[in-house]
Amino acid sequence: MVQPGDRDLATHLTRTTALREGRSLSLVTARLAADLGVAASILPMSDDPIRTMIRTPGGRLTFQEYFVREKALVEVVGVDYEGAAAARPAPGVLDAIRTADLIVVCPSNPVTSVGPILAVPGIVDALRSTGAPVVGVSPIVGGAAVSGPAAALMRARGLAISPLGVAAAYAPWLRLLLIDGSDRACTSDLARIGVEADVADIVMTSRAHEAALARRVLDASVDRRAT
Repeated sequence: MVQPGDRDLATHLTRTTALREGRSLSLVTARLAADLGVAASILPMSDDPIRTMIRTPGGRLTFQEYFVREKALVEVVGVDYEGAAAARPAPGVLDAIRTADLIVVCPSNPVTSVGPILAVPGIVDALRSTGAPVVGVSPIVGGAAVSGPAAALMRARGLAISPLGVAAAYAPWLRLLLIDGSDRACTSDLARIGVEADVADIVMTSRAHEAALARRVLDASVDRRAT
């Protein structure tokens, strides 16, 4: 019997082997998606190598060293996206952004999850020019990260640990940000920087919460198109 962990390992090994053989990340991703029966088009941000490096008082660490070995407990003084300046968006990425009906920025770490994507030349310009609603979900609730080291990394970037910091990381292309009820006071400040706030239950603790939030994002985008 194949366990989920066995399948994940097999997928990882297949990806690593194919990349070492010189295949592009786009082609490897498409192959894995087809093998797993995923019908949606999945595009990596770039086929070029980009490495997130964490600057600490003791030197630079890869993100894996920082997160796994150091357990995100060391002081962070900066974050670099090594290789991003020379990278190009993967085939189809810019067209997907420009022709989308809706763009959703999930409640991921703005610095180490979304940040590397935005560092690839051309992606921010595409987000600025798209006609689609751009909706984000805040990963910060009540002045703290929902999970992971987002707060420490945002602080190192000079970003407020609040929905305002999230909006600043995604300026000027973010149009709508779903925020938690505990951050309702940020609504007027977000409006002043051109971001509409939608207060919702954004902490997902079950499949039902996940589905409800997805519906809320879709409803918010439809409402925004209608105004």
